[in-house]
Amino acid sequence: MGKSAKEDIRCSFCGRSKVDTNVLIAGISGHICDRCIDQAFQISKDELSAKNNQTVKSSINLLKPIEIKKYIDQYVIGQDEAKKVLAVAVYNHFKRLGQGVIVEDGVEIEKSNIMMVGETGTGKTLLAKSIAKLLNVPFCIADATVLTEAGYVGEDVESILSRLLQAADFDAAAAEKGIIFIDEVDKIARKSDSASITRDVSGEGVQQALLKLLEGSVVGVPPQGGRKHPEQKLVQIDTKNILFICGGAFVGLDRIIEKRMKSQTLGFSASKQMRDIDKPNILKYVTPADIKSFGLIPELIGRLPILTHLLPLDKTALRRILTEPKNAIIKQYVKLFEIDGIKLSFDKEVLDYIVDKAMEHKLGARGLRSICEAIMLDAMFDMPSEKEIKELKITLSYATEKAENSKIESLKVA
Repeated sequence: MGKSAKEDIRCSFCGRSKVDTNVLIAGISGHICDRCIDQAFQISKDELSAKNNQTVKSSINLLKPIEIKKYIDQYVIGQDEAKKVLAVAVYNHFKRLGQGVIVEDGVEIEKSNIMMVGETGTGKTLLAKSIAKLLNVPFCIADATVLTEAGYVGEDVESILSRLLQAADFDAAAAEKGIIFIDEVDKIARKSDSASITRDVSGEGVQQALLKLLEGSVVGVPPQGGRKHPEQKLVQIDTKNILFICGGAFVGLDRIIEKRMKSQTLGFSASKQMRDIDKPNILKYVTPADIKSFGLIPELIGRLPILTHLLPLDKTALRRILTEPKNAIIKQYVKLFEIDGIKLSFDKEVLDYIVDKAMEHKLGARGLRSICEAIMLDAMFDMPSEKEIKELKITLSYATEKAENSKIESLKVA
């Protein structure tokens, strides 16, 4: 009697006998077979995926391209072209996640990775950080300068995905819908076309390793970084839904563009066409062919189909950067002194002087901070100890004296 009862154990869900299943797991008051476990897992996976897609869909109404650009305008001055490109790319990324990669009629929506080109201090990294504040998807900023080929001192390409995984609280499904900004991508350009006796471990090899990430593939990612914890289990991440934004200064690219445009303007109309070229803003004429001439391989350029540029900052833009953004430099100094109970103010002539110096040094928006630090150093050193002083006004004579006596003058570019 006991033997027949034991053999008659059945799955509580589908009713299959034990002999008809591969595995029958016993619970407190029932049993479940391996087939029912697989079905339950698939049902729960589909339900969670539907909820995640619904969450993304609900956020789309709040993140139209115009609204994304208006938000970025609060932190970044100018660069309207780059802002539009980023706003559209991010919006389409949300739509792609909410709709699904393949819609009902079989049309597959591909992601559009972005390449941003611009001089130092024009706002590439700031654009990425501003978008990061807005998004509700995992976002990380990676630096291409530390990347090397596998087996050499430095970081593997997979470390980029490790940072995204950490930003997603180690949720692989959330990380697969994230956005990655790769900064200083021009530093992995091919150093030269000629053969060399030394291996270019941080150049073309890194570009080739990036191809599989940008295109979309399943990559084994070490959650805590690769080389310091070799015993850790790898997390599998599919990169086909991850949006990549790459940025770089591309020093010397202007000469490549100018050389190309000169070679195209031959004949009687050459002088007129050259006069029509906007040389100070020559980066707006950049093409994928120029990026290839700089040293990026065609396969990588092809996986970054959207190419946009950031223009150099003029005096008007630098003047606005000083005071208008939410985290403007002048507002930061006012807040720092306010914490010590001191009211700080600047004469209008001082702000114009700072902008003129920044234009001389040719460091972009970063030059503004360097000059402000040189002017404010002594005040920030002395004022916290002088309890009786409750107000400080920076005049032109004070600013001129402090700037000229500092090391900032040695930064001037001829």
